[in-house]
Amino acid sequence: MTDSAPRRVRVRAPELIGKGGWLNTGDQQYTLADLRGRIVVLDFWTFCCINCLHVLDELRELEEKHRDTVVVIGVHSPKFVHEAQHQAVVDAVERYGVEHPVLDDPELATWKQYAVRAWPTLVVIDPEGYVVAQHAGEGHAHAIERLVEELEAEHEAKGTLRRGDGPYVAPEPEPTTLRFPGRALLLPSGNFLVSDTTRHKLVELAEDAETVVRRIGSGARGFTDGGPEQASFSEPQGLALLPDGSVVVADTVNHALRRLDLATGAVTTLAGTGRQWWQGSATSGPAREVDLSSPWDVAVFGGKVWIAMAGVHQLWTYDPAAGTVAAAAGTTNEGLVDGPGAEAWFAQPSGLAATADRLWLADSETSALRWVDLDGHVHTAVGTGLFDFGHRDGAAGQALFQHPLGVTALPDGSVAVADTYNHALRRYDPATGEVSTLATDLREPSGAVLVGEDIVVVESARHRLTRLRLPEEAVRVESVAHRTRRAATEVAPGRLGLDVIFQAPAGQKLDTRYGPSTRLLVSSTPPELLLRGEGADTDLSRELELNPAVAEGVLHVSAMAASCDDDPANAYPACHVHQQDWGVPVRLTEGAADRLPLVLAGMDDQ
Repeated sequence: MTDSAPRRVRVRAPELIGKGGWLNTGDQQYTLADLRGRIVVLDFWTFCCINCLHVLDELRELEEKHRDTVVVIGVHSPKFVHEAQHQAVVDAVERYGVEHPVLDDPELATWKQYAVRAWPTLVVIDPEGYVVAQHAGEGHAHAIERLVEELEAEHEAKGTLRRGDGPYVAPEPEPTTLRFPGRALLLPSGNFLVSDTTRHKLVELAEDAETVVRRIGSGARGFTDGGPEQASFSEPQGLALLPDGSVVVADTVNHALRRLDLATGAVTTLAGTGRQWWQGSATSGPAREVDLSSPWDVAVFGGKVWIAMAGVHQLWTYDPAAGTVAAAAGTTNEGLVDGPGAEAWFAQPSGLAATADRLWLADSETSALRWVDLDGHVHTAVGTGLFDFGHRDGAAGQALFQHPLGVTALPDGSVAVADTYNHALRRYDPATGEVSTLATDLREPSGAVLVGEDIVVVESARHRLTRLRLPEEAVRVESVAHRTRRAATEVAPGRLGLDVIFQAPAGQKLDTRYGPSTRLLVSSTPPELLLRGEGADTDLSRELELNPAVAEGVLHVSAMAASCDDDPANAYPACHVHQQDWGVPVRLTEGAADRLPLVLAGMDDQ
């Protein structure tokens, strides 16, 4: 369903409700009435979601440019059980540099009131308290800015716009040595190099894992090469030693790989342009000319640097000898599918560890431990999909993790998994196919390194490295299993009309210069849920047929639309890609709705 004509459907905005209360407001509680006269942008997010983190970054410029008219409010809507814990939300708001108020909504009350179906979703409310636009996914900042400018002019003329300072109150900074560190690397000297993620630095610690030897990076968010005081990073994460003795750094929010010369502390750029990869961008080429997307970890395997490209659910490689990058595995579709690299699906791969014959990876959004063999085939050791997670030991086929971010190869051929949202260190043994727990009571562990018979864990939410003796026997824990917190959408069995709503932003039109400008991909879990309608096509509306014999499942919907500025005088109009993946839990119920609308951009007026 497409429509390029500008129009404004107005719906009264529901109240903002969240049992966890407000953050970044100096303990002040707010209602929509308190925000009347301002343009409000609600950002429905959850801190596990890489697309949500992309949107946080997209909104920074909008917030700065329109700070006296626009109030951005993050509505935190958890997917994982851990994300419903208030302190975890407090930590995430600081970790990711969120500089606007956040409503902690652990029970998804406001999510349900606004009929949100995907992370991230942006909702724009005008100064009179009406919803005027909704956008799912990333890439909408330009459209929202255009709408904001229209609303500013319209409500300035009506006298309903109220300018002034917003409700954001910055929290007091904490004086810790590290702040939400991401990864640690054991250096040849015996010291540790740590990515001090929230402070945009690298920190070298002595062998005691506490004493600071030096800091590298200015500490200001940026993308600058140079000496240890001049260079700048943006939320760096993964670290790996290169054969020449330097360190490659996954500079996550800069969408780049950087190189650290350990002798001089100088930082240079190896790969990436600083721009985020979008559908249609190059997937191989000279490393400094190809866009990347949130590289989260790096590991040397088979003579190349493998990259956990969390932002597009793929694995890429960087070839130091040739100076090139290339996509190596994954289709960009989000999910858990094994097989040849070109056909595999990942979901936010976040941690890598190489052995002689396997590249292990923590696939965070499927709560899975997976591996790539020397032929490039992808296998799953533990994990079943996007919606099942928990803390359960035993046979790998039924074991559960909760959003793991790191993996470390152990000397006996097994691997340790930083099971981040379970606050645990787990172990998987390929020889026995068993999963056990090595340690608990670790606050959001994000990685670990071996040091002799010890393992040093990055306790990200305790802002420190913690040394543990590898236990000979695993810790026993009570088994627990969870499914995603979202309620299933009730739909009728049989025919179901799927409509992805996309209205090109004002002043733009669909980009049809090179063929169809839209794409829709549909699949299901289990596959037998869909009798008809799966696969890819260019129409954003499709008739599905749901199998009455399947009581419930998940519809996986991926949509993309491209729009360009509609100015005949401009031979090179600016173009934008809008994209979103939905995983919609559905329950088949007689007499329920036979239409499923998913808003990519605009308003559903049916």
